[in-house]
Amino acid sequence: MKVYAFEEIDDSLKLLPLAARRALDVAGVKVSLAAWQTLPQGVRRELAQLGCAPQVNAGAVQALLERTRVLREEIEAVPDPPAHQVPADLLQALGPGRPLAPGTWVALTPLDRYALAKVAVRGRPQRVVRAYREIVGASGMSSHLGAGGEVRMVDVSAKEPTRRRAVAQSSVTMNDRAFAALAGGSTEKGDVLATARVAGIMAAKRTADVIPLCHPLTLTHCEVKLELSPAEQRVVVTAITEVIERTGVEMEAMMAASAAALTVYDMLKGLDRAMLVGPTQLLEKSGGKSGDFKR
Repeated sequence: MKVYAFEEIDDSLKLLPLAARRALDVAGVKVSLAAWQTLPQGVRRELAQLGCAPQVNAGAVQALLERTRVLREEIEAVPDPPAHQVPADLLQALGPGRPLAPGTWVALTPLDRYALAKVAVRGRPQRVVRAYREIVGASGMSSHLGAGGEVRMVDVSAKEPTRRRAVAQSSVTMNDRAFAALAGGSTEKGDVLATARVAGIMAAKRTADVIPLCHPLTLTHCEVKLELSPAEQRVVVTAITEVIERTGVEMEAMMAASAAALTVYDMLKGLDRAMLVGPTQLLEKSGGKSGDFKR
């Protein structure tokens, strides 16, 4: 059960917490404060717990109230605020000094979004400020931060899967001796380009194991190309990744390009330890709400 500090409600739940209000709103029920206080404390806690769920079970709320025979009023059900759009009245209530980016809004729990929207409607500025500090806090600056500044993985469960694609590039520049051995296929460690290609694909598939806040993705396509540039004595690595997912695939493309380039270095370092790896960069991405990007 979640009761926010800004609500100033103790364990007795004599006042109606926002979690319980959410449960009642979604179920289309209005209960007065006097009627609320006639409910056994266990029932109050259960209603609040129902309101904490990612999706409120309206039938369970109705059934619980029916068993208690509490005096209540049937109203039009009030749905949760949309997950992908910050309500305009909430942004107005927060003002320019308290940012709430779409990515941060999506990362909040449904109860958090409901609480902020509900407080904004009530129009009490100080309460809005306290709610923002507790619920949004440091995450107003980054969707990867919790309200208290702790690192977190962004919640993308409310997003719809879409087709996404990314292209990244890296390179390895080397001396004459190393490039000649690579181009002539005479390296002691075997087929450098084939090994680097496999390394890049494997790295793309394991991105979430290396980058802490990345979501595990199921790649639908991963291609790693390595091209020799004799004029520059350089290997150019291009990685292409595709998914049908709720989040982007840029990091997988960059992991693939980086791992392939590092593998080239590893296999040729006996011939040139001063090889220059990189830069690794995103060339393009498509799909998702943020739109397309092309360098």
